[in-house]
Amino acid sequence: MSGLLLEVDGVSRQFVVRRSILGRPAAVLTAVDGVSFSLAAGQTLALVGESGSGKSTLGRLVLRLIDPTAGRIRFDGRDVTALKERELRPLRRNAQLIFQDPYASLNPRMTVGQILAEPLALHDVVPPPRRAERVNELLRMVGLEPRMIRRYPHEFSGGQRQRIAIARALAVEPKLIVCDEPVSALDVSIRAQVINLLRNLQQRLGLAYIFISHDLAVVKHIADRIAVMHLGRIVEIGPSQALFTNPRHPYTRALLSAIPVPDPGAKRERIILRGETPSALHPPAGCAFHTRCRFAVARCETEQPELVGGSHATACHHADELPPAANVVPHQGRMPQALARLVDAFRHRADRQGGAGVATVETTGGNGLSTARMP
Repeated sequence: MSGLLLEVDGVSRQFVVRRSILGRPAAVLTAVDGVSFSLAAGQTLALVGESGSGKSTLGRLVLRLIDPTAGRIRFDGRDVTALKERELRPLRRNAQLIFQDPYASLNPRMTVGQILAEPLALHDVVPPPRRAERVNELLRMVGLEPRMIRRYPHEFSGGQRQRIAIARALAVEPKLIVCDEPVSALDVSIRAQVINLLRNLQQRLGLAYIFISHDLAVVKHIADRIAVMHLGRIVEIGPSQALFTNPRHPYTRALLSAIPVPDPGAKRERIILRGETPSALHPPAGCAFHTRCRFAVARCETEQPELVGGSHATACHHADELPPAANVVPHQGRMPQALARLVDAFRHRADRQGGAGVATVETTGGNGLSTARMP
């Protein structure tokens, strides 16, 4: 890796949700609260957590689509929080966003060719005579045919639309792409194709990703590091393998225990979080997770834990005292015979097709996700 591409230092974002008669803030919601992390060029950081944990807000803060209330963001060695609006154009080219919903993120009145040519013109990436050729290259890059250039978004499936959205993000040759739940709106059979496409593009182009998701089973296949967020704060961050083999925060363990495994006979501990997620408008004192944590003690109700622990950091007073998580972590179990026969049938079918359609099926067994690679 060539060094740090992105450094986020103590970033917070508050929203005023209600004002008094005099216009003064009467109620303030803290969506992101003192978050810090770094990302190297060519790596993937996954942000995971429940809805409302601040993942998407943090992604938009990194891109300066919204301004932070506090903290600093350095991108490629430059403090982007100090940039004025007219100075953000270079950041817009080097850092792009893939939205969650491919049905809403594409202009229905523009053809695919117009959608992909628009960023080329806005940022003057290639001269006008070469733009049509560049659009064709982008379509091929994401596994679509150039003959689709005159079609409108409604003529494509959900997976194809997301490929178009990925091509649009790649058009300006960025260094960083924020993927805001890019597969959550897709069928399960299509998700693996898009994940593999993103991985292949990263290897070919040296891209860095911030991958936002609520599904740990998905991020395991693409993330180098994972940051678990809860009510605007990172409660655990570390290498993907370390977080899956040794989760140190009770919230992370609960998320991991919810991952399905393709083995009905597997003996696992299912952690059920009791009660509702606390309101971000009125968060509890101390550790925000203590109202649903089975390990909480009096200290957790009054003292907010700091994120400590080096490369695998945890914000928990009892991180070193928790029992082993062997029965919580998804493991590589024996694949049921019926599922094994189904996977084998797909593999043989791909061989007979000679590369058309699904080329290979990669099964991971321990997390309930099978991946398919498109040609």
